[in-house]
Amino acid sequence: MQIKRDDIYIHFSLHLKNPSSYPDTQRSIHVDIKCDDITDHVYSINIWTPRPTPSPATMPPKSFSHPYRRSSNASEKDFFDIPDEPCLSVAKRQLRRLRTWAIVATLLLFVMWYRRESPPPPPLPHIHYDEVDWSRFAYTQYATNEVYLCNSVMVFETLERLGSKAERVLFYPEQWDLIIEDEYDRISELLLMARNKFRVMVIPIKIEGVEGSRGIGSEASWESSLTKLMAFGEANYDRVIHLDSDVLLLQSMDELFFLPPTTVAMPRAYWLLPDKSLSSLLIVVEPSFREYNRITNDALPAKTGQIEVNVTDHRYDMDLLNARYGDSAMVLPHRQYGLLSGEFRTKDHRRFLGNDDEVWDPDHVLAQAKFVHFSDWPVPKPWVMWSQDILAQEQPRCDHNPGTPQESGCRDREIWKMIYDKYRRKRKDVCKLLSYPAPN
Repeated sequence: MQIKRDDIYIHFSLHLKNPSSYPDTQRSIHVDIKCDDITDHVYSINIWTPRPTPSPATMPPKSFSHPYRRSSNASEKDFFDIPDEPCLSVAKRQLRRLRTWAIVATLLLFVMWYRRESPPPPPLPHIHYDEVDWSRFAYTQYATNEVYLCNSVMVFETLERLGSKAERVLFYPEQWDLIIEDEYDRISELLLMARNKFRVMVIPIKIEGVEGSRGIGSEASWESSLTKLMAFGEANYDRVIHLDSDVLLLQSMDELFFLPPTTVAMPRAYWLLPDKSLSSLLIVVEPSFREYNRITNDALPAKTGQIEVNVTDHRYDMDLLNARYGDSAMVLPHRQYGLLSGEFRTKDHRRFLGNDDEVWDPDHVLAQAKFVHFSDWPVPKPWVMWSQDILAQEQPRCDHNPGTPQESGCRDREIWKMIYDKYRRKRKDVCKLLSYPAPN
């Protein structure tokens, strides 16, 4: 045993009898300990065992083809490097070694499993809706007659039911009022319902429209379609969504308030392809008085009759918006924000799907859509009942054996009728109005 005073260094050796096949060989266990002289802290412990050096007498004859291993009397020919030991002992030692490694590996696997990284939580929406200042956003509607007033109220009712927190604005003709004069004054009742029940800000305005030729299929609202341009002037909001009222709203569209900055966002009028026009049935606007003045100035020639506008083909507001924003507007996906009810009546869905490979699935299409816009000419709008002749001629055809008792594959027809029936039930429940009888 040795002790040195340079810090503190201790060395001692334990000599043990080796119970192996070398009875006369001494095995030593050497222990070195170093301590700090001042703090008495141990900072180094080294335990080591020297391998015995075989004597020449015990070593087998040297083989040039299989040289001895370093510090061993075994040659490369010996696999276990333990010479002159019974095979059973060698096997047991190797099995113990394998078992030890197996146990260690099992423990490591258990620790890794126990401390495994938990699956990532579901991604959180990048928008925390509870923290949004909803007074900065609004849905707008306009109504020029009782029919479209009911449609607008139905839209607001759906927004309320879906939990939308954005503000709601309804523009109506200034000659209307909020005083219910008698039981037949449905307009005043609906305005009060919108204001009191669905938290709508009702604003009287002077309705300005486009005078155009009327024809079969023209709508009274088309001549007043420029009223939707009022959305551009709602500068007290950061963003406004204007949706046509002749729709069946299916899902909230609050996500559109958080689009990247853009003056206007509109869906593609896919039914007009290959003409890449945008549709005005949905407009997402960043309001400003500057844009409002620009767009209303663009409409002056049509408003004053300086140009002739054929509103029976398509609405003038759509032409106006495409002329100004067709090359700069953000294009919304029409599958979610531009589905027409007439898509269920056609058998050629390439313009809607955008390719020739995808298989039309009416249930999937309806599940994706935020709303359905009623457009089925010559079928009348849903507040007018069908005549049997129109229904028989214009309803969606079945895929197999149409018009026969064996017809099948009629899912398009079922969904199409369901959309119309749902609108009519809602019109009755919300507005307390029945559909108009079918025209003769």
